[in-house]
Amino acid sequence: MSAKRTRRLILFAIVVGAALYFVPIPTVILLVCGALDVGRHRKITYELLERYFAGNGVGTWFLSPLNLIADLFSHRNKGQYALADLPPAHREEIEACVRALIDNSARLKAHIAKTMGQNKRSMLTFKWYDAKETTDLNIPAFEKEYHYIKTIALSVFNTREWTSWHFGPLRLTFRVLYNLDPLDSRDVFIEVDDQVHYWKDDPLFIFDDTMFHRSINDADHIRYCLFMDIVRPNHVQSAFDVAVQVVSIISGSFKRVFYKNWSFVR
Repeated sequence: MSAKRTRRLILFAIVVGAALYFVPIPTVILLVCGALDVGRHRKITYELLERYFAGNGVGTWFLSPLNLIADLFSHRNKGQYALADLPPAHREEIEACVRALIDNSARLKAHIAKTMGQNKRSMLTFKWYDAKETTDLNIPAFEKEYHYIKTIALSVFNTREWTSWHFGPLRLTFRVLYNLDPLDSRDVFIEVDDQVHYWKDDPLFIFDDTMFHRSINDADHIRYCLFMDIVRPNHVQSAFDVAVQVVSIISGSFKRVFYKNWSFVR
C-alpha cells in the first residue's frame, strides 16, 4: 500500500473515530447512508471505497442523505439512460440544445481556440444550476429559461487528456453529454461503474454522475461535448424546483472546487 493511501486511511480512522465519540448518532447515520450510496454500484473496488470515503468523493458522501431522499421521490434510477427513457418535456429541451450545439459548432470551436492553448481541459459555461454565466459568445438557445435543464456548458478535452475516477455531488439532476465530433476510435470514451460508453457508438450519453466515473480522450483529437445537468424525472417536481434553486445559490462558490482541474473561459 502506498504512503498516500496509508495516510488517507489513518486520517479517515482518526476523524471517524472522533466523530463517533463526540456525535455518534449523526456519524452512524452518515456511515449508513454512505454504505447505501456506494452499494448502488455493480463494481465495488477498494479504489471506489477509498475515494468515496477518504478522497475526492467525500463531498458526495456528506450529501448522501440528501441524495437518498431524492431517490425516494424520483423514478427508479437506471444509472444510464437513452433519450427515449426520459419524459417528452425533458427530451424536447435536450434536443433543442443539441440542435443549437450543431448549428453553432464552428463558432464554438473558433471561440475555444482563442484560449485553448496548453489548457488540458476547458469549460465554456452559459448557465450553471440556473444561474446565467457571463460569456463573450451569444447563443440564444443556451440562454433560454428551461424548466428542466439547469446547466449548459461546453466541455473541451485537449488531446491525450482524461479525468481521474470521481463522483458528482448531487442526484437532484442527471448529467447529459453530447459529443460534437465523435471520433471513430475506442480510445475516446466515458466509463461509469462497470460500463464503458464509446462516443463513436452514440454521441449522446445521459447518466447519474454521482456514480463512480471517468472520461478518457486518449487520441490526438480535441473532444468537444455539450455538458448539461437536467432535473431527474421525479414525483414532486415543485420540491425539486425549490431544491435546485437552493443549490443554484451556493453552487457558484463550489464550482471551482469540484472542477479545479478545468480552465473556465468566457
